[in-house]
Order: sequence, then C-alpha cells, then structure tokens
Amino acid sequence: MGERIELGEVQETLLIPLYGRAIDAEAGSSVLRDTKAIDLVDAIDYEFTKFKGPSLSGSVLRASIFDGYVRDFLCEHPDGTVVDLGCGLSTRFDRLDNGRVRWFDLDVPDTMALRRRFFADSDRYTMIAGSLFDTDWGPTVAERPGPIFLLSEAVLLYFPDAQVREVLRRLVKQFPGSPLAFDTGGRLMMGSQDRKPVFKALPARMQWVCDDPRSLEPLGLTLRECRTFAQPQTSVARSWPARYRLLMGLLGWAPPVRTYKLNLFTTAA
Repeated sequence: MGERIELGEVQETLLIPLYGRAIDAEAGSSVLRDTKAIDLVDAIDYEFTKFKGPSLSGSVLRASIFDGYVRDFLCEHPDGTVVDLGCGLSTRFDRLDNGRVRWFDLDVPDTMALRRRFFADSDRYTMIAGSLFDTDWGPTVAERPGPIFLLSEAVLLYFPDAQVREVLRRLVKQFPGSPLAFDTGGRLMMGSQDRKPVFKALPARMQWVCDDPRSLEPLGLTLRECRTFAQPQTSVARSWPARYRLLMGLLGWAPPVRTYKLNLFTTAA
C-alpha cells in the first residue's frame, strides 16, 4: 500500500508532471532520465493513470527547458544559489546538482509535508514550507553572498493577474539583478484547458493570462529569453528524441504551443 496523500486543488496538479517524468523515465529514449519519479509514483497511493494526453510529455519538455536555464546559470556561477518556488515533487536538484550549488525548494505546507516523506535536507539542500506569495523566506535563501537564480514552473499560471503582478514586483525588490524563470500562457492556450484530458481529471484551472511576456517589463523585469516547445535551447533540443523535435516543429504554429511561453527574465538591479 502506497503513501496516502491529501493535497489542495492547485497542489494536486503537481502529480501531473511527476507522472509525466515517470513515463518518460520508462521510455527507451528518455529526455530527463528521472528514475526517481518512477520510485515516487510507485510509492504514492494515487490513481495516476487517470492522467492522459499530451500534457504529460509537455511537462517533460517544459522541465528540460527550465533545466537548461538553470544549467546555464550554474555554468557561469557554479557556487550560486537556486530557489525553486512551488517545487512540488520536482527532482531538479538531483538532476542538476554540480556538487557546489546551494539549493532551496519552497512549497506550501501540505505539499512540503508530502515531499519530506521522500526527500531530506542536507548541507547544500533545504526545503522550506511556505508560499511564494509570503515574504518571510527571502532572508533564508539569501544566507550567503553571491548570485541567486529564481524559478517557478507551472505555478503562477494558477493565480489571478493582480496577485501574480504583486509577487513579481516583490521579487524584483527582494532579489535585484537576479535571473527569474517562469512560464506564461496566452488567451488562446488558456481557453483550451477544458479540452485537455489531464484537466478533465482535476478541478483546478489556470487563471493568469499573459499574451506577451514583454508586457511584464514595467514591473522591473528585463526579458532575456522567451521560448516555446518549438524553440528549445539548442543543447536541450539535442536531448529530445527525434519524434518530439519533429512534432514540436510541425505544431509550432498551433495556439496551445505558440502562446505558451517559457521565459527567462532578469530583475532590475
């Protein structure tokens, strides 16, 4: 019998990418090779098979693009700090640990309680129970000098525009001159949610509509990179099986692909 779980509506969506990574790890040509995800799925008492459709593989491709952003940061700043805001059951630290990075995973208490069943703190890895909309975790992640990379994958989308803009303004003030990666969804993508099989299995829906990531620059952000699944980093694309590269190339024009952006910003210094 696996671990029983109790999560809020939005928090439950973290199980979608977990299952996607597990399926990917079992494939002959895996993108992430996240075998830890297989162990987690096996250990959790949940009907994962209700999740179906392209969102599963999409979550894997999304993770690989975000991984690329973090890898580039660590190549330039191997002793830097990385903060994953709304980490869920991500295994990104295990995938990208260079032996020197200081890493923080942040998520709300029910998610973090679940995470602590499977992960443990160490001298360079710390889990924090809290919301990215809170303000008290900032000093903790800035405990040592040096550059800080902030990322938030598939989290901000589930909140209203005013709340998202408020937290982005605060991150700019708390972490000046820092890279900040997060995804945005345009109106055409958001309008297709109810047609996606994974969302038929869950009540949560994404709320934040952002048609143009550059429109966020007045908040104190500078857009450095803006990618879609059809435009991954060259190094990331090499890790994708040919079927994904071909499919994303063919579907790059489609609204769900074209209007979903994976962005890298820098906060104002």
